[in-house]
Amino acid sequence: MQAMTLTLSQLFAPMVGIFAAMYLLAPTFPVARPWARVAVFVAVWLVVARYLEWRIFSTVLPAGGAWYQVGWIWFCLFVELLTFTDQFILYLTFLRRTDRRSEADQHERRLRGLPDDELPSVDVLIPTYDEPFEVLEKTITGALCLDYPNFQVWVLDDGRRPWLTELCKQKGAGYLTRADNLNAKAGNINHALTKTSGEFFAIFDADFVPQRNFLMRTMGFFADPKIGIVQIPHTFYNEDPMQANLGLHRGLPDEQRFFFDSIMPARDGWDGAFCCGSNSVTRRAALRAVGDALPTQSITEDILLTLVLLRKGYVTRYLREPLAIGLAPESLDAFFVQRQRWARGAIQTLYLAAGPLGPGLGLMHRLLFFPAHWLSMGLRALAVVVVPIVFMWTGLAPVVDVTPESVFYYLFPAILALNGGISWFAPHEHFPLAAQVSATIQSFKILPTVLGTLVKPTGHAFRVTPKGAAARRESYAAEIFWPSAALMALTVVGLVLNTIPEWRMIDHPAALPMVAFWSVVNIVVLFFVCMTSLQARMGRAEERFDIDESILVQTETGERLSGRVSNISLSGAGILLGSSIDGLRPGEPLRVHIMQVGWIDAMIVQQRGQLVGVQFKLPQSLERDLLIRKLFTVARLKGNGVIACSVNRAMLKNIWSMAAPLPHIVTNGAKSASLSPAERLPAESLLIRPQPRIDDLAHLAGVRSGHPASFTEPGFGPVAGTVL
Repeated sequence: MQAMTLTLSQLFAPMVGIFAAMYLLAPTFPVARPWARVAVFVAVWLVVARYLEWRIFSTVLPAGGAWYQVGWIWFCLFVELLTFTDQFILYLTFLRRTDRRSEADQHERRLRGLPDDELPSVDVLIPTYDEPFEVLEKTITGALCLDYPNFQVWVLDDGRRPWLTELCKQKGAGYLTRADNLNAKAGNINHALTKTSGEFFAIFDADFVPQRNFLMRTMGFFADPKIGIVQIPHTFYNEDPMQANLGLHRGLPDEQRFFFDSIMPARDGWDGAFCCGSNSVTRRAALRAVGDALPTQSITEDILLTLVLLRKGYVTRYLREPLAIGLAPESLDAFFVQRQRWARGAIQTLYLAAGPLGPGLGLMHRLLFFPAHWLSMGLRALAVVVVPIVFMWTGLAPVVDVTPESVFYYLFPAILALNGGISWFAPHEHFPLAAQVSATIQSFKILPTVLGTLVKPTGHAFRVTPKGAAARRESYAAEIFWPSAALMALTVVGLVLNTIPEWRMIDHPAALPMVAFWSVVNIVVLFFVCMTSLQARMGRAEERFDIDESILVQTETGERLSGRVSNISLSGAGILLGSSIDGLRPGEPLRVHIMQVGWIDAMIVQQRGQLVGVQFKLPQSLERDLLIRKLFTVARLKGNGVIACSVNRAMLKNIWSMAAPLPHIVTNGAKSASLSPAERLPAESLLIRPQPRIDDLAHLAGVRSGHPASFTEPGFGPVAGTVL
């Protein structure tokens, strides 16, 4: 049927019907019910099948002309089919879903009722290479605060740094080095497994701080003998590059939430969740069944370990609960180092017998572990931007016999159905505009990585994701900014030229409105890509947490005040004082009493009305450890309740308010300071065993959980005012 022959009501009927079904009716369905999931799945893919029938038989097969014209049309169809394959696997995954928090509750109650000596032993492993003190201090201290009676913390230092040895001795953590850095992180962990003997081992990347109840919430799942690994999500306390560079930290969840909050619970329903390298616990007996070591054939040893164990009958269980918090990539360079490693490792599995194409897996597991996303994402994102540019500048069309009416009749209903279905399966996690910006940014570097790995799957070095100050240097990604700006310019100029009859390259004037709409969307996306490639200035070295609790303050003059904390970090706090503060000035020293921490020396750095900003003078001390325990070992993250339209509105609103000067160019990314060989420990296996900590942080935090009724230290009198 030709859309040109349809009435207006017939033309818009599919779009209206799909909108009503997916955006009005479907939200009333209970997402936890299997019948509702199947109904939405069938409805979406019937609409997509209708579109594909038109797309193939009406816009591709009738194509004729020169070989390059026909080849271009078939190439565009190939990219589209690859994208639909990825989407189909995602929808299949969403047919199941788990929520194991109630199971974790039952397991925790059971574990807490057991005698301490009946709980299995756990080695907590923290592999590290070049992460700075500011990052490792939190992770080590947090790990030592775990609320579990039978564990040991081991720091696995492939950087062989003397200062880290001293830090571990000071805190009572075990310390391990090895004679070489063979096989990077996997080799580091494998070496540690030969030196430790726990029945289970937990792995935390150097920037992830476990919450106190991490082991109590995860260890109970191992009562099921088929469970080989328990994985919890990666949750972040800082802004990722898109949130920071677009100023959307309050309106846009981090880029990995869709995966960890929606995809992984669905994969868990198929027993297809996988180890993500950090925030996991592994059964040592399961590892012995596959050679007593992590596989090293891929640089993503975590996914490969899951596949190896799966073939032996061991399942990776997923608990969607924020039981460890860490650092999202703090710059685009760090982001790309991480994503290129993931993409390369996923493609490498295609060439391995233990990968998704090897023997011993069922069809669904092959689909779940097939790296369709990495294969399709870069091609799709670039094609969306490049295809209209090619059309406007050369007249080379991606399709034949397409009219604006057919686009409304076939294409738009399919887009509405696909996006509506994902929004139903994953509410508050799917944001189409932000996802398109992210995919476009990644395509510039991920696509070459994928193609390069397909041609040469081995021989690629393992790069550690930069963390801390090394990742926060002000820079901009020139290799992203300028190509994006050029593509945006080509789109704008091409659109203008095709409005002039004498210069128009598009033969069919009726196609111009479709191309114009497509181009405007691409211009918006490319604008956000350019803005994201500009590294935002980092205002604070430490992330601040919103908190509302009472605090005591003593000024240099002896005045005693009470107030409330509004936000706090390891380096300072914002305090709302309830008493007169006329005498306070920036630079004035004072002391503050923080619940669960104690007294800390501080200095006023700014004052606005009754809100005072203070900077802590907090060297290595018991109080510093207690503050780390307070801030980083209990969940202080806010839930995500935003919806797609609010995110889109916030992004579009920012177009008019963004203004960012170009910082200096750092084309090779931020580099962390490295030690010379003379400053490192000898290249040998060094083992320093964990030591019992003299200070019981949990006990001390309990003792200091409230403010003193009066100052009892020398030089302090009774507190004036009311303690809030």
